[in-house]
Amino acid sequence: MQTVEYPLAAPAANPPSSSLDGANRFCDDVRRRVAEVVVGQDAVVERILIALFTGGHLMLQGVPGLAKTLLVNAVAKAVDLQFSRIQFTIDLLPSDIVGSEVLDQKTGEFRVQKGPIFANLLLADEINRAAPKAQSAMLEAMQERKVTIGGQTFKLPVPFLVIATQNPVEQSGTFELPEAQLDRFMLYHRLDYPTTGEEQDILRRQLAMGLKKEEGGAVPKTAFDMIAPEPCATIADLVRAMEAVQQVQVSEVFIKHSVELVRRSRQSKLLDFGCSPRACLALAAASRARAFLRGRDYVVPEDLFELAEDVMLHRIRLTYEAAAEGHTGREILESILSDLS
Repeated sequence: MQTVEYPLAAPAANPPSSSLDGANRFCDDVRRRVAEVVVGQDAVVERILIALFTGGHLMLQGVPGLAKTLLVNAVAKAVDLQFSRIQFTIDLLPSDIVGSEVLDQKTGEFRVQKGPIFANLLLADEINRAAPKAQSAMLEAMQERKVTIGGQTFKLPVPFLVIATQNPVEQSGTFELPEAQLDRFMLYHRLDYPTTGEEQDILRRQLAMGLKKEEGGAVPKTAFDMIAPEPCATIADLVRAMEAVQQVQVSEVFIKHSVELVRRSRQSKLLDFGCSPRACLALAAASRARAFLRGRDYVVPEDLFELAEDVMLHRIRLTYEAAAEGHTGREILESILSDLS
């Protein structure tokens, strides 16, 4: 694949170097804190940070046991974010997510009981296990950062981020997310198994954890017990990093290539439909954040190509004929990227 040379835009007014140093230190501190608990999965940590910096939502897909829940929990505690976790099940109701009106027996009046969605970071665990009615309760919150309870509208905390997980191998008792709902996720990252060395390190760490003794009893420690309770950064540090990301330069050539990439997905005869303009916005925003995490104040072609799968693959659908012939979305996307380069 040939490299596309992007002329850099004229530099805009950059934040003071002290602000940049603080933002970079924030990233390093969070990565170090997560690495104390989770072995490997550097790409997943990067995607979580990209989502935090851009305000986009993230879907993590992987088989059980790849530390998806542990990763999200570790990041939330590292940044001192208000964290909520919802285990999605088939009997989950919308009110279990957003909250409901309850009758106050003392006053005889209804009052609003807010649900777990009122948090900075919401982990929607195994989101595809909930019925469509419960899944739809997330849409207003994810798009507009507000929810409606009993005719009243409530703003969600700032920042607000949804990280959802789903298991790709189990189909029994699950409900596939429709395209319109998947489009709400800026990134859709697919986790891989750890390397041999990483898996050995995981085993060594577990064997060395020991016991947690409470009330005269004891239970073997897990990785969740190793998460430090005190944060290594604050929301103010996160805001400074978000401001630094906003200063990352995006050239006109990069914009044209992003639009061309998305438009080619709509023109492919192997796809029922391609990506909407929301994919362009996600590519630009995510590329900015990735450039910042790599120590650059400008985007490069590598950002576009590295993030294309996470941004675009869940936004396209193959035709029946293409699927029957054995084509895959990844293969079609790789072909479009190759033609673009």
